[in-house]
Amino acid sequence: MSLREKVLKDVERKPRRYKELKLRFGQEKKLQSVLGYLVEDGLIQEKDGVYSKATRPVPATVKGGKTVKCVISKLAKNFGFATPVLEGDAAAGDKPADYFIPGRFLLGAMPGDVVMVVVTPSERSSDEGRVVSIVEENNKLVGTVDKIDGRLVLLPDRCPALPLAIKKSADGGAEIGEKVAAEFLERGQSHRDHRVGVSQCFGSSDNAKACTKAILFSHGIVKPFPAKVKAEAKKYENAEVSTEDLRGRRDLRDWTIFTIDGADTKDIDDAISLVRTERGYRLGVHIADVSHYVTEGTALNDEAYKRATSVYTAGAVVPMLPRQLSNGICSLNPQVDRLCFSCIMELDNTAKVIDYTFVKAAMRSRVKGVYTEINEIYAETASKELLEKYSECVDTLHLMRELYEKLAQRRAARGCMEIETGEAKIVLDENGRAIDIKKVERGIAEQMIEEFMLLANTSAARMGQKMEIPFVYRVHELPDPERVEKLHDALTGMGLDAKFAGELPTQLELAKLLDDARGTPLERAVHINVLRSMAKAKYMSTPKGHYGLALQDYTHFTSPIRRYPDLIVHRMLSAVLAGVPEKALKGQYGNFVVEASAHCSEREVLAMTSERDSDDCYKAEFMQDKIGEVMDATVSSVTSFGIYVELANTVEGLIHISHLSDGEMSVVNNISLVDVLSGKSYRIGDPVKVRLIGVSVSAGNIDFELVTDATEK
Repeated sequence: MSLREKVLKDVERKPRRYKELKLRFGQEKKLQSVLGYLVEDGLIQEKDGVYSKATRPVPATVKGGKTVKCVISKLAKNFGFATPVLEGDAAAGDKPADYFIPGRFLLGAMPGDVVMVVVTPSERSSDEGRVVSIVEENNKLVGTVDKIDGRLVLLPDRCPALPLAIKKSADGGAEIGEKVAAEFLERGQSHRDHRVGVSQCFGSSDNAKACTKAILFSHGIVKPFPAKVKAEAKKYENAEVSTEDLRGRRDLRDWTIFTIDGADTKDIDDAISLVRTERGYRLGVHIADVSHYVTEGTALNDEAYKRATSVYTAGAVVPMLPRQLSNGICSLNPQVDRLCFSCIMELDNTAKVIDYTFVKAAMRSRVKGVYTEINEIYAETASKELLEKYSECVDTLHLMRELYEKLAQRRAARGCMEIETGEAKIVLDENGRAIDIKKVERGIAEQMIEEFMLLANTSAARMGQKMEIPFVYRVHELPDPERVEKLHDALTGMGLDAKFAGELPTQLELAKLLDDARGTPLERAVHINVLRSMAKAKYMSTPKGHYGLALQDYTHFTSPIRRYPDLIVHRMLSAVLAGVPEKALKGQYGNFVVEASAHCSEREVLAMTSERDSDDCYKAEFMQDKIGEVMDATVSSVTSFGIYVELANTVEGLIHISHLSDGEMSVVNNISLVDVLSGKSYRIGDPVKVRLIGVSVSAGNIDFELVTDATEK
């Protein structure tokens, strides 16, 4: 039994003066610390030098409150936040407001724990409550090993301010500074009573590759497939399309069909074809027929559903499907027969879709196109060797550009928003360490393929609605009025005309704001604030349109190798083509599409969070050897605790408020941080000169200080 537990039991049994406790337990320095923590945690109380059991009355904020099932989402040293658990389509919606939980009412709950919270409205920005029971414990966590008071502890990534003691007998050989996975061996009524054991070591916390492994582990994203899945996948090792596979399919192998992807893409799931017709154009979007190989009731399907999406980090991928399928028989590799599910669309001369059909087909890609190479062809800078590679497709490529330019005009006319997000490509050396960060520039080829995929996705959504079958739609709902009001205030604060015709802005109004700001000092500020005003895209079983793309009908059809929702859509459309009655489909899949939409939305968020956090670690690793260097940057966002600045290569870091002013500072209109006394302002979009002063690869944090003429040397 620890000293803390002994002292707590003794004081709960009988009130004690400090001298009595000192005589009973000794260890004066440690005893003082233990007593301080017990008082701080609200487990005991001290009055007139006497320590006694805390009465811990129920706070007024939770008396008579409702009980809500929640997940602990954030923990700081003395408080936490709990997020309500939602079900069905609601679970795929925007995140509900969190509940504030004072530290003494957490019952030792950890991030990821499912808890019951008694909660009532509070004068705070968040409603307030207390944990009354822990329903489901999240017993796995990741963090960094450290030593405090001579004892190894784990600093959990999700709550580093709450060190957890590592049992000596279960340290797994971990060393200080190592990134590890751990499991709870003992749980107490407070965080200080918990004991953990190390279950897996990933490597140094200064290594982005090791940190990425920990990030993926923490989100339940595991690369190895279960034995049953491997066994099923092995059947497709070096598989080829058979004569039996071709039966009943439309033969498109004589069509000029080819793929266009990044140079390092291995899971190729979409190909295109285009010919001119009397009415305009016939565009074919040919998608790998994954549903032919991944069928219901198999281990392959169950694992694909569980993963729901492939996860891409620098130099690595955790695939939704094993390589025998993702890189093999399902990948539309060049010069081999492949099964596809084709959306063949008829467009008029203005690029309007006037008809579409879905067919199960067979194809043979002419060439593996690469974005950069095709952009060279469009720029007329391609070499003879490059033109020779695309000799079969070059005429089609020029026709595709013609169609794309018309589609781009239609896109702009309907108000589709182009928000700059600052995507980066991380370059690694042979050891997997970041050696360069490059901002991704999208050329004509990338934008062209995106337009063609949008058309196929829209046609698939229309087919689903027309046939009234169970379906999974990609939904982006209207902005929340409260967020729009904040956007209006921010834009007005920038000196822009932010008058909207209605209560909510139209896509055309926002698109114009974005375009007008492009290339100006306000570009970053406008684009960030518009993005913040948007709802989050999600999967739902009911069609509600896509606000950001300005489309009434939308789903995901074009990437079934890496997204499970696309595979569901393929199955539903395949069933329609096979003549399965609508009633039978509703009976079999009606509830499933609701559950699958919520599950896939949740997994998508985990994947995106993992990818973003991994990128942050790699960016920090890249900056490690640049501490002390002075750089040009731009203010990218402002907070109550400082300003974030971004370098030209998309690397972003914080200038803490302590490096900006000794006095009070205030955020104005979400675009400026202003020194209240001096009036000095730091505004999004302002150019600044900064010096790198600190890097944490493990946390993915980068710290700068402002450089002035007086401090540059």
